[in-house]
Amino acid sequence: MSFSFFSRQPHLPVLIGCVLIISLLGAACGGRSEPRVNAAGDDANGNTRRGAGGDGVAEAPPVTVTTATAVAREVPSYIQSSGSLIADETSDVASQISGQVVATPVGVGAFVRQGTVIARLNDKDARLRLRQAQSGVQQAIAGVRQAEARLGLRPNGKFDASTIPEVRVVSANYDQAVAELRLAEANERRYRELVETGDVSLVVYDQYRTQRDTARARAASARQQLDVAINTARQSNQAIQSAEAAVESARSQVAIAQKAVADAVIRAPYAGYISNRPIAVGEYVTPAGIVATVLRTNPIKLQLQVPEAEIPFINNGMGISLEVEAYRDKKFAGQVTAVNPAIDPVSRAATVEAALENGDNALRSGMFATARIVRQGGNKAVFVSRSAVLGDQNTQSYRVFVIKDGIAKLRVVQIGQDEGEMIQILSGVEADEVVATSNLEQLYEGARVKQ
Repeated sequence: MSFSFFSRQPHLPVLIGCVLIISLLGAACGGRSEPRVNAAGDDANGNTRRGAGGDGVAEAPPVTVTTATAVAREVPSYIQSSGSLIADETSDVASQISGQVVATPVGVGAFVRQGTVIARLNDKDARLRLRQAQSGVQQAIAGVRQAEARLGLRPNGKFDASTIPEVRVVSANYDQAVAELRLAEANERRYRELVETGDVSLVVYDQYRTQRDTARARAASARQQLDVAINTARQSNQAIQSAEAAVESARSQVAIAQKAVADAVIRAPYAGYISNRPIAVGEYVTPAGIVATVLRTNPIKLQLQVPEAEIPFINNGMGISLEVEAYRDKKFAGQVTAVNPAIDPVSRAATVEAALENGDNALRSGMFATARIVRQGGNKAVFVSRSAVLGDQNTQSYRVFVIKDGIAKLRVVQIGQDEGEMIQILSGVEADEVVATSNLEQLYEGARVKQ
């Protein structure tokens, strides 16, 4: 018995070891389970399980998508720059005279037409000076009529010395003296001949010779009197001209006074909007002060800073489009009107001006704008359907899935301008590549797809 007992003892550890091994294998087999796989092919630990050749036990089903081909189009070439909108004209309206403000019919923001009253000044003094000047005109006209009456002229009559009464009387006396002279000269000649023939005595001839000399003296005196009368008439006519000059001077004073009255009313120089009106009723203004600022905003002007390398491609009349923050979904069109010939040595840019229609005053002076100027010629650009672009709000990026051999390839792209249902791809997709246009949310890098 003792032999048999000791002969069995070596088998006991072996049996115990076998039991332990069997227990451990059972625990290992009972605790193992297959990880769950979602529709995208990822297990609970985030590991991707694709295809029968991988480590997973299940394969994700293909995603059904529609596709479209990226196309290349000819698009215009642009010069893009930013700048500010300014009024086409800005006028700081001032008064031409000094005075107290009595009325301000318009305020800031009001639209005014050319000639609209902006402010009124006290014009009592100006009106009194106007009446005084008008009285001076009447007085000067009376002086002209008085001078004309002295010469016997009718109002606004033409001067002729021979028609003046005083001149006519003296002229008649002169004509009589000349006639008497001619008679005396004829008698003197006749009696001189008679003396030579001895028919008349020398004493008788001396009488007729004396009459001739006396007639000559009278005629000379009458001529002098006529010349004096004519000179006097001419001097009187000069007095008329002086009086008429006085009338013109008085009328000039009236015009000055009328202008002073008109200057008391301050008007808009052109149609526009009031952007500033620093005066109020009761204030005293001078020509050095500003009554109001008027902006002409139609057309409105855009000033851009364009790099010097782009300046040779810009000419007057080229089209321009711009966008402003206030109207993000609207574009405004205009034309280049001026290119500054000088380059700023600091920024190495030149100022380009453009004019835009602004009838509704949607664009305001001071707005910041981004503009594009259409260059001659164009470039090739890639376009895809809008539905092919997936936006990520978290990263502010855009994605496109390119389909190759039934597999989706994720591309991060940069987008450009819209053209209807198509959108420009600046980078990330080449022309003629096939892109997915539906079920983009279900796609991922390497996903199998079917069409």
